[in-house]
Amino acid sequence: MNNRHLFLFGGSPPFSNKFGKKFANLSLNNKGKVAILFIERDGWEEYMKLYTSILEENDIKRFFFLPLSPNTDHATLQELSSCTGVIISGGETELYRNCIVDTPIGQRITKLYENGAPVAGFSAGALISPLNCVISPIDNSRNEHLFLTGLGLIRDCVISVHFSKWKEEENLKAALARVNAPSGYGIDDDEGLYFENEILSETEGDNYYIFKQEK
Repeated sequence: MNNRHLFLFGGSPPFSNKFGKKFANLSLNNKGKVAILFIERDGWEEYMKLYTSILEENDIKRFFFLPLSPNTDHATLQELSSCTGVIISGGETELYRNCIVDTPIGQRITKLYENGAPVAGFSAGALISPLNCVISPIDNSRNEHLFLTGLGLIRDCVISVHFSKWKEEENLKAALARVNAPSGYGIDDDEGLYFENEILSETEGDNYYIFKQEK
């Protein structure tokens, strides 16, 4: 059985040097191909360099850029399935969730993850990765605390991003109580957490926060 690898970041790219090297190694370096999922917007080609540069330094040469949309054709799904690592970008969390969770793309990502391909989520990508996708009021147009179903790559926890910048402590504690999850992780910008087989294994930076639900 393959080990499972999940990288969650509290803000925007790039990878840290340590996690960039680790992600590239898990993606098979020069034998690998990394998919980058994103919502298309002006200047996206230049923005992708924030993801690719450190991976290229660690011998990843092939990338599959996948702009998300409500409909995905068979050829795109086949290309995604051939990748050895997956990055889910940041942006409008609800839009990312609607394009990935409960879709053929989400099913392919889950299968890749379960087969050992590393998955990295930045901001919105991190928020949709757990079973409980909790979106802060500051992060949606309704200005409400949203509790949605996520990809389910990791369970029994709640993730909060931009933790200090958005002053998320009370929201994270409320979310923990609401979904009755045992653990909550608040991740600041420029911080990252690495989970191996859904267990927190390594961290990047010192500004992350772990909350435990009182029984």
